[in-house]
Amino acid sequence: MGVMQRVVKPRTKRGKRILLKKEPKIVENPKHVLFIPGRKSSLNVSSCMKDLLKLKKPDAVMLTQKNDILPFDDAVQIEKLLQKHDSSLFFFSSHSKKRPNNLVLGRTYDQHILDMFELGIESYKGCSEFKGLSEISVGVKPVLVFLGDQFDSDQQLKRLRNLFIDIFQRQPLKQIRPNGIEHVMSFTAVDSKILLRSYRTILSKTSLKTPHVELQEVGPSVDFVVRRDHMASADLFKTACKRSSIKGKKIKSVRRDNFGSKLGRLHMTKQDVNTLQTRKMKGLKKTYGEKKLKRKSDTDKNGPATKIPKNTSTIQNKKLKKFSKKGRKLKGGQV
Repeated sequence: MGVMQRVVKPRTKRGKRILLKKEPKIVENPKHVLFIPGRKSSLNVSSCMKDLLKLKKPDAVMLTQKNDILPFDDAVQIEKLLQKHDSSLFFFSSHSKKRPNNLVLGRTYDQHILDMFELGIESYKGCSEFKGLSEISVGVKPVLVFLGDQFDSDQQLKRLRNLFIDIFQRQPLKQIRPNGIEHVMSFTAVDSKILLRSYRTILSKTSLKTPHVELQEVGPSVDFVVRRDHMASADLFKTACKRSSIKGKKIKSVRRDNFGSKLGRLHMTKQDVNTLQTRKMKGLKKTYGEKKLKRKSDTDKNGPATKIPKNTSTIQNKKLKKFSKKGRKLKGGQV
């Protein structure tokens, strides 16, 4: 017999606010990433996770305690950790003889694993070997560049590209300011490898309106190899990407003018103005002659009016009022 899951009701206002933040929204908040260290990890994997944490701050959290988890065998513990820290994306580091320098990244939908990929680190250069990362503002939205035809032809890399966009993008922007572009991340697919490079933009003045752009590598520089994957079905992925419309249902015959006033159009049947009941005034009352002419016109159209005889049985059934000799009305039962 299964264990019944109780509905947790908040006891305080602070607890209620926390649960409201976790509810699904039409306009989503920036997604948080949880970095989970495994039971055993190498120096390259741990330093790579720290560099990725710097690129994702402040929307990221790194756990300090090691976790004995096998994501592809049992992902229940990862789902619990993500639910606890209110995150939907994760990085997991591990290292073994069979799979050295291993990095697993994935995401959840409805508190369950949706997509998960296992990447192996072949070559790595940390941010400490480069300069200029500290000059990039924290929380800036990076420009993501994907190079290679394999991102469009291969279904596995196509889904992995979507996952990279989901991890490193922040809130959507309507307009872009050239001076606000500080960080560029490049993903290149070559010979079943994915090359990650990170650059800082340097703008210099020119005689034209557009400035001269230079790219300075700031790290990390990583070469990934795709090992294993766990991808959701096409139907589940479609439902996960579905968004509810912000505008809502359109109401017919209702619009707004330039001043914001709400205007509507009513569709009614044809009405006879002569039969409308207007305000009763003594000056608008019909005279005796007008009433006589109307009765005469009705008799000409419909013929003379016939009187309906009254039913005698109904008159007999009516209770007769009892009066005394003095003319006062008697109560019921008195004679």
